[in-house]
Amino acid sequence: MEKNINQDLMALFLSMAGLLASRGENPYKVKAYRRAADSLKSLQEEVTELANRGELQTIPGIGKELSIKIQEFLSTGRIRAYEELKTPLPDSVPDWVNLPGFSEPIVHDLVFRLGITTWEDLEALAQSHLLQTLPGLGTRGEEILSAIQNKRVLCQES
Repeated sequence: MEKNINQDLMALFLSMAGLLASRGENPYKVKAYRRAADSLKSLQEEVTELANRGELQTIPGIGKELSIKIQEFLSTGRIRAYEELKTPLPDSVPDWVNLPGFSEPIVHDLVFRLGITTWEDLEALAQSHLLQTLPGLGTRGEEILSAIQNKRVLCQES
């Protein structure tokens, strides 16, 4: 039986776990990717067959989010979240992770999903209150806006 797809997904999930761990991400998320990789390694049939039957979530360790990523891989040959993880942040945004409530995944989301790459764009997003729609940032709108404005002043003075 051909297991290339299972092996490719297993390697991808292990790589994602490693990248997440190296960034200090939630250890449960890291463990979830590793567990999913282990399940794919021991799977007796090709993951495509399970996907075709709508049974991805019957695989131990594969829940809704990981099944979506598997479907994405099966249809496109890649996983966008992995591509973003392995792509370094632009030089213009490293200080953003120090803003209140920000983390590298949030900054990645801003840069790669929303195309926000400048302090001005980030400030405009914060002023529009759309920044507050990101999970974990909702109640910190004014605090974040103030921190952004202070950082911009410091950057302009340098």
